[in-house]
Amino acid sequence: SSGGTVFTGSSTIKLWRSLPEITQGKEVLNTGFGGSKAADLERYLYPLVLKFDPKRVFIYEGDNDLWADVPAVEILNSLNQIVNRIHLVDPQTEIILIGAKPSPSRWAKKEHYQFFNQELEKYCQSKAMVRFIDTWGPLTDSEGNARPELFIKDQLHLNADGYILWNGIFKSHFN
Repeated sequence: SSGGTVFTGSSTIKLWRSLPEITQGKEVLNTGFGGSKAADLERYLYPLVLKFDPKRVFIYEGDNDLWADVPAVEILNSLNQIVNRIHLVDPQTEIILIGAKPSPSRWAKKEHYQFFNQELEKYCQSKAMVRFIDTWGPLTDSEGNARPELFIKDQLHLNADGYILWNGIFKSHFN
């Protein structure tokens, strides 16, 4: 039914098993799909988001794009198309764009991820009804390093401890 919250994006969203623990019984749909890039979400925006007529949409895209050397400007262009299409249907829909997380397995491209997150945050500040959530800070240590103990063996996807921290980042949105 309409008026709920949709979480969508790549596998970090898809694998978020503990999401119901923070949503306070509110109606939430998880339409995340593994391996996705921003352009994929743009292509499948209707079945994954628009058809549910949500009041709020959380989006996690950019992580896979950056690893595949898609330039930040291209990712942001796709996200802007997504934002504009959601707001074309309902300008009052709140859209939350989630910054890329600091995965140890992708640390070689750390600077690309940090640059993307900065640009994403600026973009969100420039748009009405669009907000940014930082996951980089909360998932790094005091020296700014990735924390391997928060990830499963592939060092890309969060483990249960990682998702406990991840839940902490999002909890305030469900009070």
